[in-house]
Amino acid sequence: MEKIRIIQADKYVGKKVKIGAWIANKRSSGKIAFLNLRDGSAFFQGVVVKSEVSEEVFQTAKNLNQETSVWITGTVQEDTRSKFGYEIHVEDIDIIGESHDYPITPKEHGTEFLMDNRHLWLRSSKQHAIMQVRNEIIRATYEYFNKEGFVKIDPPILTGSAAENTTELFHTEYFDRDAFLSQSGQLYLEAAAMALGKVFSFGPTFRAEKSKTRRHLIEFWMMEPEMAFMKQDESLEIQEEYVAYLIQNVLDNCDAALDTLNRDKELLKQYTQLPYPRISYDDAVELLQKNDFDVKWGDDFGSPEETFIAQQYDKPVFILNYPKAIKPFYMKPHPDRDDVVLCADMIAPEGYGEIIGGSEREEDYDALREQILAFDLDIKEYEWYLELRKYGSVPHSGFGLGLERAVTWISGTEHIRESIPFPRLLNRIYP
Repeated sequence: MEKIRIIQADKYVGKKVKIGAWIANKRSSGKIAFLNLRDGSAFFQGVVVKSEVSEEVFQTAKNLNQETSVWITGTVQEDTRSKFGYEIHVEDIDIIGESHDYPITPKEHGTEFLMDNRHLWLRSSKQHAIMQVRNEIIRATYEYFNKEGFVKIDPPILTGSAAENTTELFHTEYFDRDAFLSQSGQLYLEAAAMALGKVFSFGPTFRAEKSKTRRHLIEFWMMEPEMAFMKQDESLEIQEEYVAYLIQNVLDNCDAALDTLNRDKELLKQYTQLPYPRISYDDAVELLQKNDFDVKWGDDFGSPEETFIAQQYDKPVFILNYPKAIKPFYMKPHPDRDDVVLCADMIAPEGYGEIIGGSEREEDYDALREQILAFDLDIKEYEWYLELRKYGSVPHSGFGLGLERAVTWISGTEHIRESIPFPRLLNRIYP
């Protein structure tokens, strides 16, 4: 008799197996008990028929509490009535760990209560499904960049300078000097791209931004590719191809999770069709003004503006060439204009906002040095970054995708806090 996981049930139809599981829920009548079992890989049903087991086993089944852990022995059968397609006809139950007064019951609970119990809320079917989508996006990311010849690079988490806005840094002491938690690995990835050509990182980043929106986290994970000998228009092609690849892999490998989340699969399929539309920042401002938005040229776009622009398209949309004044110092100016830079944000449909930000980087030493000074940054902290432009500088581009924003959008989740196992929010660092 083999010990298996629930997800392997299709390979053991008609065979007697042993499964370690938790009781997600149960219901019973006088002659039969139905156990909703989960083991981390999937959920399925255990059927306990009174006439087919001992009285002791049947009473054990009837008295099981939510989240009690058990060893289940029985025979796997097809179950055409369920989406999973299989169930186990239980022959024996051994209790491993009792559970009493489990706080998260099948009734409705408030968000704060669920967040206080995040360590337990993760066990629910919806949260389980979101984590499966997250895992698939991570897996597909590594697969995509590996097949495209990128090298994984791990930039430091502790840094001595800012990649973007210094007001959004978490400060810490680093022995006898100041240090900050990384807000992006980009600057270090540019150095790695000069050594290895095409690189990417995937790691935690931190923003000390006092925002309470459904799109913001304090600690989140970023996918950041950086590519030497690449212009911005070529980078956009990589970005849309990568996002479409992520969505296709979720469709291919997370079917049950998408069903649990009631995600519209046909809509997701639509997002795999390339190319994605593009609109300039100039045209976006004009579009917003024509539709009574109080926005002027030079303003950054907020959630309402991004949502409206996205609603004009049936796929993600790139907004190109933002004003130089509202973008970071390292972005390359447009060749025909000095007031905008070669950058783009990818805006997701359905009101999910920006999921990618990217640009071509300034490769000229003097121009970059001038920008660092114009942003009132300490030139000494960026000497190493400037040196990349002294020794064989080349055109190069890159972008960053926020993992949690991508998970929230692709899974159809309402709030970003459910897209990460243990969210760090403005007023939450527990559990």
